[in-house]
Amino acid sequence: MKSYSIALIPGDGIGQDVTEAAWDVLQVAAKAGDFYLEGTVFPWSCAHFMETGAMMPKDGIELLRRFDAILLGAVGWPAQVPDSVSLHGLLLPIRKSFVQYANMRPHRLLPGVEGPLKASAFDILCIRENTEGEYSGAGGRVHQGTADEVAVETAIFTRTGVERILRFGFEQARARRGKLASVTKSNAQKHSMVFWDDVTRELSAAYPDVEVTSYHIDAMAARMVMAPETLDVIVASNLFGDILTDLGAAIQGGLGFAASANINPDRSAPSMFEPVHGSAPDIAHLGVANPIAAIWSGALMLDHLGEKDAAARVMAAIEATTARGIGTRPGRDRTETITAAILSALS
Repeated sequence: MKSYSIALIPGDGIGQDVTEAAWDVLQVAAKAGDFYLEGTVFPWSCAHFMETGAMMPKDGIELLRRFDAILLGAVGWPAQVPDSVSLHGLLLPIRKSFVQYANMRPHRLLPGVEGPLKASAFDILCIRENTEGEYSGAGGRVHQGTADEVAVETAIFTRTGVERILRFGFEQARARRGKLASVTKSNAQKHSMVFWDDVTRELSAAYPDVEVTSYHIDAMAARMVMAPETLDVIVASNLFGDILTDLGAAIQGGLGFAASANINPDRSAPSMFEPVHGSAPDIAHLGVANPIAAIWSGALMLDHLGEKDAAARVMAAIEATTARGIGTRPGRDRTETITAAILSALS
């Protein structure tokens, strides 16, 4: 029987609840698909930071490297640990060390879910550059605490980084409906974003079957609200992709449905899968977190591992559950109720 080793990082807050729910569903899907998922839990979190002074141990990256994939719950507990510390201490090092440069986030309305828009037939795949750009961490502060204090944050755009994320986007568009939207702000950022536009035009010659349109970030935000059904694949920089995917989560009914995959396309290191709703301290440990985003992320993981039939069965079970009205409204159904309904639909 084929076996996959999975690193489980439940993290903080509701991440622990939704990871447990996702793992229960994935185990059932694996059994039906005649393969095995072997999970190893790592307690790396803000609580771990409070105990040890680090979000993960010094050899954390090497410990993770041997796994086939990583399933992450959520990281963050700002009342105790600043988000800048938790993010740069765990999530960003994993993404960068394992060259998970393609962040994929699907946005569509599940059956039975009512979004805030009139449109109900959109199916958008947002692809966010995940390792450089505005989140490179280059910069610093000088003269701190004085009237002359200066803060510099430098966005880093390399030809390698921009080309590879755009190629990834073109390939995804080719496999879907053949439409690619490239997002910049080149009218205001005349160096990095004009460079991105130039590379988009250069690469488009290799993909004559893909319709390419370049948008400014503000125009794309408006289009996602006014005409989401016109969009197929969106590719954007780290910051712009981060913003647009939160908007995508909003139009698909909320963060409870927002799944994501941090992909290492050449598979030289493990990829990481996570819901993007965060740790939600206000509802942590109340048993009301929606596990659908985490379970959907698990389906993306199965697909990446090559278990496409199992991934499709998990998605079908999610859709059958929401079609019954279960898990479609924040706080109405308990985590265990939604999970049980999805497990029942899988059987």
